Amino acid sequence: MNIVTSHRKIIHIDMDAFFASVEQLDNPELRGIPVAVGGSEKRGVVAAASYEARKYGVKSAMSSYIAKKKCPELIFVKPRFDRYKEISESIQKIFYDYTDLVEPLSLDEAYLDVTYNKKGNPSASEIAKEIRNRIYLNTGLTASAGISINKFIAKIASDYNKPNGQKTVKPKEVESFLEALDIRKFYGIGKVTTEKMYLLGIFTGKDLKTKSREFLEYHFGNSGSHYYQIVRGFHNSPVKPERIPKSVGAEHTFLENLSSEVFLKERLDNISQELETRLKKNKLAGKTITLKIKYSDFTLQTRSKTLPYFISDKSLILEIATELLYQEKLFNSVRLVGISLSNLNIGSKKNTSINKTISVQLSFDF
Repeated sequence: MNIVTSHRKIIHIDMDAFFASVEQLDNPELRGIPVAVGGSEKRGVVAAASYEARKYGVKSAMSSYIAKKKCPELIFVKPRFDRYKEISESIQKIFYDYTDLVEPLSLDEAYLDVTYNKKGNPSASEIAKEIRNRIYLNTGLTASAGISINKFIAKIASDYNKPNGQKTVKPKEVESFLEALDIRKFYGIGKVTTEKMYLLGIFTGKDLKTKSREFLEYHFGNSGSHYYQIVRGFHNSPVKPERIPKSVGAEHTFLENLSSEVFLKERLDNISQELETRLKKNKLAGKTITLKIKYSDFTLQTRSKTLPYFISDKSLILEIATELLYQEKLFNSVRLVGISLSNLNIGSKKNTSINKTISVQLSFDF
């Protein structure tokens, strides 16, 4: 019988409405009013929305037309990605004052492993509070944080007390925290999967925990085993500063250039299906999804996102690829689009059985 000792202290830092907050920071006239970054009043999509806009139901990836109908007072601002990147880099420098184990997920969020940190502080909660304070003093922007024993729980926790708050889920609290959680708040369970779970009578973590591994795999494929483990607090993926370069991808070149995200989204559905076929044929899964866009002038652009777990199913690939598509506005017509999955499970023999494993949570400051 194997004994697994869980003793990591993981922080997930997530900037609050980052793009919109930067615009409000740099332009005082935008403070306190609903702001949408990206799009326009007539066309395009919202890349980010301020908290004032979110109160009206405005959110990222929403069409500008619908956003304006929901919030007639909405102000549209053109994105300035160079500025967002500049601030993001200054924030990441703060992270490295505490640990070298930093895993950026995007410009506005990252995982930090502070189990053994440069400050010698045994409390991950105190470190998170200190980091958030330094971010505010250095940039004028607020951040939220989640602190727990693994990346999955830390990610969920960071959304708990937004904006400008934090939540710690201690080792002894993990089980009750996950059982009480609405299933739609589980990171990685999207709208389609949530609706499917509702139909199966799964509404909370407690409901999910009653289902066998076989039941979940039958209804959700490879993801079923993942759901079986995470609801029990098992998620052993470490914070990894470096990525495995090997990848599997699929791409399409169009007969005519496309200039609308709507038309590109239709193509992504077919590409996601093709990618799923290739992955399952080779019994592969990956964590990092990259969207490749080649414009009519042959300029190449890539957008990536890393998940805390391996995926290979079309539905999840399409969901993340669509999110990346709407991450920023297209600056020209497109002649090629592709999706690749990297950070693969090559060389790692995963033990999917946890029935013979006992998890021992150590008692230490959080």
